[in-house]
Amino acid sequence: MTEKTNNIEEAEIQYKQALKNYHKESNRHVFVLEVDATEEQKRMILHTSNLIRIAGNCLIAVMKHNYEQLVRTKRYRNLKSLYKKAKDEDDKKQLASITAQMQEMQELYSVTWNFCRREMDKIKDIYHINSIFARSKAEDVWSGVKKCLYGDGNTIHFKKYGDYPEIRAKEIKRGISIYPVVSDNGNNNLRLHIMKSEFNLTVNKPKHNKTRSGNIVSDILEPHDRFAEDEANAVCRYLENPDVIDKAAVDLYEKTGELLDTYRPCYVSLVIREIRGELRIFAHITIEGVAKTKFNKDGTRRHQYGKGFIGCDIGPQSIAYTSKEEVGLKNLAERGASIKAREQKEARILRKMDRSRRAVNPENYNADGTIRKGKKTWKKSNRYKKLHSQYRNICRIAAENRHLAINEGVNHMRALGNVFITEPQNAKKLQKRSKKTERQDKPSIIQKPDGTKQLVYKYKRKKRFGKSIKNRCPGYFQAQVKATFERTGGVYIEVPVTYRASQYDHTCNKYIKKALSQRMYELADGTRVQRDWYSSFLMYCIGVDLQNISRYKCKRYFDELYAKYLELEQYIINNKITVMNSGIKFKAA
Repeated sequence: MTEKTNNIEEAEIQYKQALKNYHKESNRHVFVLEVDATEEQKRMILHTSNLIRIAGNCLIAVMKHNYEQLVRTKRYRNLKSLYKKAKDEDDKKQLASITAQMQEMQELYSVTWNFCRREMDKIKDIYHINSIFARSKAEDVWSGVKKCLYGDGNTIHFKKYGDYPEIRAKEIKRGISIYPVVSDNGNNNLRLHIMKSEFNLTVNKPKHNKTRSGNIVSDILEPHDRFAEDEANAVCRYLENPDVIDKAAVDLYEKTGELLDTYRPCYVSLVIREIRGELRIFAHITIEGVAKTKFNKDGTRRHQYGKGFIGCDIGPQSIAYTSKEEVGLKNLAERGASIKAREQKEARILRKMDRSRRAVNPENYNADGTIRKGKKTWKKSNRYKKLHSQYRNICRIAAENRHLAINEGVNHMRALGNVFITEPQNAKKLQKRSKKTERQDKPSIIQKPDGTKQLVYKYKRKKRFGKSIKNRCPGYFQAQVKATFERTGGVYIEVPVTYRASQYDHTCNKYIKKALSQRMYELADGTRVQRDWYSSFLMYCIGVDLQNISRYKCKRYFDELYAKYLELEQYIINNKITVMNSGIKFKAA
């Protein structure tokens, strides 16, 4: 009997370990639903979030002080420089020795995860915060410390009043729990339980038609969100039979190595967002498995998966791509109103805010209009607060449009082929200001107060592509492309630095260096090409070794794809489409 009991316990331990391994290897995605909460419940959630912010700031103050004391020591700074040198030389033995010494100093100055966790355990008792919420906030603080220790971070930043952090419970059975309910119409819905309160999650909520006076004249149900319903039904099915689905997933993984989409809710985060001046709460449910497929109204799959090569040249503001089916040259992250019009609107609001701030706080400015030095107290008028709310809303809409436009572009790339070829990411490097101080080549003419003119050599501007990258997000586009292609069975390839697609000329088989400002140029045989599109074409013609350009492919496909490019260029000119930094010009109306 004892031996049988031991065998059962051993089998149970092995199953738990196998299930744990499966959870580590499984895919994850986030499902977002709005929380249907009353005003009283919203105030409770906002209060809890604000307490988490204050506790996090207390922990940041402690960790920031310890980190600054650590960095002040000459020994630690020397170890960091030695670590960088050993990493460049790839000396593993030296790296291990330096790492051990750095970790010893971090423990001496209490810049460790264990200290961070224990300190948060003390702080949470002061503000009466749930331990699982406090642990999640401590992880966020430690990630900021790690960025300073091992990444490119310089300091740890506090959260100001009004920036509500998310309420996150990293365990589904603690803090925030989720369980299924059946609605009146028979559909499966989800309900959250947090701090002795329950909230419904709206999958399909009614859309209210209102008159100008605010009276509701009708309640019209929005078209059913099939994707949200499929996700909610899948989560409900798991919650009804968790043990059966987990056992089937583990058995399949051990036999074939395949990952079964269980749709197990891993944990839930409550995110507070301000939309058009109103605070709304959303539940971000992290779910095990790949997200459900989206379908059109006619039942066809929304995002198709193509086959073939795609060469893509990603610039700071635009992309050029070449595939067998289509060639393209378009701006990044453009959807709806143009970015230029939105920037002008932002600038107008910022000027109004500046005038309001100056009118209310005259004591904080000098006679010449500059801001006075020293400690100052800023007063904000109701007009200023209203303008600031408008500005935040414009920025939020712009961010949403960027996100949607980039995802639409990524899905279009995946529909064109399954092998994506591009250059390594360089958006972060292009964003930095130039370190060199240089004078302009040609002098500028300035007029003195007495009317005389003088030639002056001005300094070149140090700024580079900061605003372009902020508006277009090429790094995010490239990261999304990589994630999408790898998740859907495609291949993502980054060519080496020696590939030099922007310099090669397949007609003469030579590398010819060109200025960055030269957007149009002629090949050796006289063919005029656009620089970005031709680079994408050369990446499309990658060799079998994935390291060099195949001249055979270039000769074979150039005429066909160049004809498509000429049609595209004519379409851009006829429709007066402005493609940033393309060199394609058309006569203004």
